[in-house]
Amino acid sequence: MNEKYMKRSVDDVFMTWKNEKKRKVLLLRGARQVGKSSSVRNFARQFDHFLEINFEKDRRIHNLFDGDLQVKTICDNLSALFKIPIIPGKTLVFFDEIQSCPNAISSLRFFYEDYPDLHVIATGSLLEFALETLPSFGVGRIRSVFMYPFSYMEFLHGCGENALWDKVREASSEKPLLEPFHEKCLEYLRKFLITGGMPAVVADYVENGQLFDSQKILDDLINTFKTDFSKYKKRVPDLRISTAFDAVVSQSGNRFNYSKAEPLNNRQVKESMELLQKAGLVIPVIHSASNALPLGGEVNSKKQKFILLDTGIFQRLQGLELSDILLGDTISLVNKGAIAEQFAGLELLKSSSCFSQESLYFWSRDKPQSNAEIDYIIQRNARIIPIEIKSGSSGKMQSMHTFLDEKKAEYGIRASLENFSVYNRIKVYPLYAIGLVPSGYS
Repeated sequence: MNEKYMKRSVDDVFMTWKNEKKRKVLLLRGARQVGKSSSVRNFARQFDHFLEINFEKDRRIHNLFDGDLQVKTICDNLSALFKIPIIPGKTLVFFDEIQSCPNAISSLRFFYEDYPDLHVIATGSLLEFALETLPSFGVGRIRSVFMYPFSYMEFLHGCGENALWDKVREASSEKPLLEPFHEKCLEYLRKFLITGGMPAVVADYVENGQLFDSQKILDDLINTFKTDFSKYKKRVPDLRISTAFDAVVSQSGNRFNYSKAEPLNNRQVKESMELLQKAGLVIPVIHSASNALPLGGEVNSKKQKFILLDTGIFQRLQGLELSDILLGDTISLVNKGAIAEQFAGLELLKSSSCFSQESLYFWSRDKPQSNAEIDYIIQRNARIIPIEIKSGSSGKMQSMHTFLDEKKAEYGIRASLENFSVYNRIKVYPLYAIGLVPSGYS
């Protein structure tokens, strides 16, 4: 509990939940290594007592959840076994790696029904695979909270730049950032594209300030994720999953072409992609006709793009030259354009509600001599808003104007390396501020 902790957005969610009168069990969901357990342990400082149960390391605990035991009996047994008092309002009970004990997952609903005053949080690695085997794990009694790697905002906070982010939040198209602040944000953006947001990498960079060392940690994380492939599903060879994963990396920024994932056939690729999505490593961006709300009502699942969980992992797998990202005047090459698009999609997810798993959408029109494509389409209140990502500080906006005219949209957003500004119906966000779009800026 004495290790240095960098603030996460979920910390505020925990504090609000702690003080609620009718409190559901929290189920913390997300890919491996995104900081779920460390966030809970930091939150435990708010309690007099903390009981952490790791179902993967301590298999003897599984027996306590067998049969038809009452929740208070389970708590009495846990308290006696670990010699930690379980007192409603004073004790935080943390079930880690709960995917290893399906009976424990099933028991969570009864904590809400029989012991609502007790604070209980559960999480686990590859939790989604366990949840799909359970017909019901407590709908209406359990509140899911989805976590991702560090956002750009969290990265700035970790680097001690809280005041700089406050300046970004105060800026608008009518009041751009002062240029020195904008340039400083771009400098941090380039670093963040390299480190990504995995907590182990961010923590090492904040402590040591060495971008090169962060690459070694990224290599370790990539190896860990690939080792996990064998745990996804026993009848799907891990080599098949690895081939699909590599295909996502090589096709990033483009529509995913199943036939390019050789030597796999379409069925094998689809099955592997579904597993990678459950693990949280791969995130789909689905085509939407975008004629009306909700955007998910007019999707074409045959047209999909995929982005990775983290830009640091992406650039490492792509083998990008770090000097090109750090020292270049723009991030304008094709592969670096892809990393800008990855960053934007991830920021949109990270800044959305943590209580639901948001989807990402894009739009395209395929016509001879008049193709058009918008990187992201989002819904904000009753508005459909197109977003184009420009990796440099300039670029044509033909697709944006096509969409605005065809869909009668009120305005569009361009995210680039420019400062805040506006061009007629197009509002410009600096790429690093794309996560502010959900806040309702207009």
